[in-house]
Amino acid sequence: MDNQLPELLRTVEHELTALLRRGRAVSWGVVREVHPHLEPNTYGLLLWLRRSGAVRLTDLSVRLGVGKGTLSRQIRGLEELGLVRREPDPEDRRAARLSLTVEGQRRFDAARGSRVEELQQSLAGWSADDLAEFARLLHHFNENWTPER
Repeated sequence: MDNQLPELLRTVEHELTALLRRGRAVSWGVVREVHPHLEPNTYGLLLWLRRSGAVRLTDLSVRLGVGKGTLSRQIRGLEELGLVRREPDPEDRRAARLSLTVEGQRRFDAARGSRVEELQQSLAGWSADDLAEFARLLHHFNENWTPER
């Protein structure tokens, strides 16, 4: 094993912790703008619904790493606020597909827009190649990271 590996892993862990802390703060800000009564941890749920369109609860649960019970409770709250709708799955009438309502999309996009502008300002000095590499590495990390629960 490379002698530098333990120190490099500690550095990655440190930087990842800083990124997650900042990401959580950004997520909370976006969620509060969408609706003041939303739980802060619904940002990831709203983001995946926005990106995915209509998706089954079970697929969303796996993707987000959240239990179906917790996710169902969050979805009910979003439905009550008129931000999410549940429709029968055309492929399996026992299942439902979840998606953002037009109002949910409008509110999420408006709130997220200011955060994207902040990100653009933070990364203004980066080259397109560096941004592409950063995005590639983050995607690679997210696709392969399987934390123990």
